[in-house]
Amino acid sequence: MKKLTDFNYTHVLVLGLAKSGTAATKLLLANNKNVRVNDMKTSEDDAIVQELVSIGAEVVVGSHPLAVLADIEVIVKNPGISYENPIVLEAQNRNIPIITEIELAGRLVEESIIGITGSNGKTTTTTLTEKMLAASNQPVKVAGNIGTVATDVAGSLAKEEKLVLELSSFQLLGIEKFKPKIAVLLNIYEAHIDYHKTFDNYRNAKYALFKNQTSEDYLVYNADDSNVMDGVKYAKSKKVPFSVNRKCEDGAWIDDENIYFKDEKIMNRKSVVLVGTHNLENILAAVAAAKLSGASNKGIQEVLATFSGVKHRLQFVDKLNGRFFYNDSKATNILATQKALSSFHQPIILLAGGLDRGNEFTDLIPFLKNVKGLITFGETADKWKSLAEGIGIPVIKNASDVTSATLKAYQFSEEGDVILLSPACASWDQYRTFEERGDMFIQAVHTLM
Repeated sequence: MKKLTDFNYTHVLVLGLAKSGTAATKLLLANNKNVRVNDMKTSEDDAIVQELVSIGAEVVVGSHPLAVLADIEVIVKNPGISYENPIVLEAQNRNIPIITEIELAGRLVEESIIGITGSNGKTTTTTLTEKMLAASNQPVKVAGNIGTVATDVAGSLAKEEKLVLELSSFQLLGIEKFKPKIAVLLNIYEAHIDYHKTFDNYRNAKYALFKNQTSEDYLVYNADDSNVMDGVKYAKSKKVPFSVNRKCEDGAWIDDENIYFKDEKIMNRKSVVLVGTHNLENILAAVAAAKLSGASNKGIQEVLATFSGVKHRLQFVDKLNGRFFYNDSKATNILATQKALSSFHQPIILLAGGLDRGNEFTDLIPFLKNVKGLITFGETADKWKSLAEGIGIPVIKNASDVTSATLKAYQFSEEGDVILLSPACASWDQYRTFEERGDMFIQAVHTLM
């Protein structure tokens, strides 16, 4: 495992276990740091607790006593833990630095990192970038918010390998010196205000991606997004824009027929499998990042001609008797469902519903013009039904769950229809995760065959 560089703290508190906390603890112990771990939910007899104790960590579980801050010089905080947590508030009062595990990954590797963030499209862009580099015979690994702990991968990264990191605002809020060689900022919409408290706080967390970059680094950014543009004007890095609306001589862009990087034609748009205007933005961002990292046009073309989407993110599932099934279970908010609906010109049968967070769905009305049928489920079923009746959607049915909704949608569908799961709601009223909900949809589609 690589050694941490420029990390002069000796006494470290890891706040919150899970995957990232466990990885951070092991890394810090391997670098001869004194590590105390504090986790609310884990029990003393948990296997991971016993393992960490056996290799030298002090572990306090079941509560968050302020005593865990004794002698602590820095906190490595799980991104999901609120800054209103009593330990975090007291640490701020004591001027104890608070970082996330991503900061540690940056201390292990720097020149190799491609960091990608945005309100939407992070996973798709991260996956595309990794695949484009791999198809171009460029050694590459992927980690971060996409599901693999960054320090686990960074610690064993070979010298010639690049590391593509998907980064959330929660992770970026806890950095000091983290600096990707290539930063990618996709878009900024209002999100996670319950965590960040204000939209400006949220935007600034996203801007942290490039705050430590220098003129030797690159910033790939969405030139069509005003919130992105507000931040990148302060960047010191080399700016590489992308746009679906205009030519970008210094970046990635499209016209009616082709995809370009600077003045170079990459490929014809008709050969791209991935659907949706928002995915065109993701594609351009990935093309720019990949080209800056040495990807070949051939490698990029191979990926874009075959990649049909990340699982649960407007994922093409299958075609049956002329019906096209798409799984967008990751659409847990209205904005994501707007983007999904905007991706199709065919008639749509929409499967929607889930956890009721008090939202109304009126912002979706302009995007429902192609929806010929609505299948509702979950806590928000009545809200969806009321909305659909108000705008005259021809067919409205209620289902007990996603499996039943899929069958009902198919029963009245016709050749050429898109059957789209894009719930605009979290899944927790009926399913543990959006992945579980999406998997049930996929399984239901396959039972029809």
